[in-house]
Amino acid sequence: MSTAIRTEKLGKIYRTGFFLRPYEGLADLDLEVPEGTAFGFVGPNGAGKTTTIKILMGLQSATSGRAWIHGQPVPAPASRRRVGFLPERPYFYDHLTAYEFMDFYASLSDLPSAGRDARIRALLARVELDRFARVPLNQFSKGMLQRAGLAQVLIADPDLLVLDEPMSGLDPMGRVLVRDIIIDERRRGKTVFFSSHILSDIESICDRVAMIVAGRLRGQGTIPELLGQTVNEVECVFQQGGQRIPQVVPPDGVDALIRRMQAEGAAVISVHPRQKTLEQVLMSEVERAKPVQAARLGVLA
Repeated sequence: MSTAIRTEKLGKIYRTGFFLRPYEGLADLDLEVPEGTAFGFVGPNGAGKTTTIKILMGLQSATSGRAWIHGQPVPAPASRRRVGFLPERPYFYDHLTAYEFMDFYASLSDLPSAGRDARIRALLARVELDRFARVPLNQFSKGMLQRAGLAQVLIADPDLLVLDEPMSGLDPMGRVLVRDIIIDERRRGKTVFFSSHILSDIESICDRVAMIVAGRLRGQGTIPELLGQTVNEVECVFQQGGQRIPQVVPPDGVDALIRRMQAEGAAVISVHPRQKTLEQVLMSEVERAKPVQAARLGVLA
């Protein structure tokens, strides 16, 4: 399988404060994003997700390491030729209407005049903004601006979509819309690389996930590979005196619980093993990384 994004020992050191003390924003990141996948990039605030994306998009320079997009070295302009990018906090010319905004980006993308109008209207309809095509962006809500930004990402039909927190500011219906677009683009053979704090969406959408904490990669792979197959806990539901009684115990406590509840006259309704969730795995990695995070400020001083 070809690779859409690859990084090798990618690192970024910031200088902060009056004394310009070094701060390690990213360290030794080895990332591989296969083409044609929905790839989730997860981690807490300050983990290095946006730093990584800014380096890939040529908005920041790496301190160390290398990166490639579709085999082209970053930050060469050729690496971004087939990329659509939505930053975490996009800024648009808000005096433009939604249609004018899309037409502006279509012209920047050298989209032919023939068929441009139809594509703009189709994309505005796809993000449910067709009713607002002639409304200036300064009258849009945050969620509407986010959807307009997503339409702009799609205008040139890029092979790779890079989305930094695309669910930010969206209501539940907006999240469903963005999720459906990501799934549709993946089905069309596109690669979607996106960060998100909404881990349930990551689990339902992504083929592969990378987890970054305190500037360092803590794992990447499929969801089953990251979560493992080990049962974390078991939920048992009993019926007693007309009431349902749920109990959650470790796997090695199930037999003793069932014997005790049956001795008390309860009937077993269900026994449901639970595996770890992505949230539990991430929180565990955050705890493990606390000593590293404490050392990030001034690590090279």
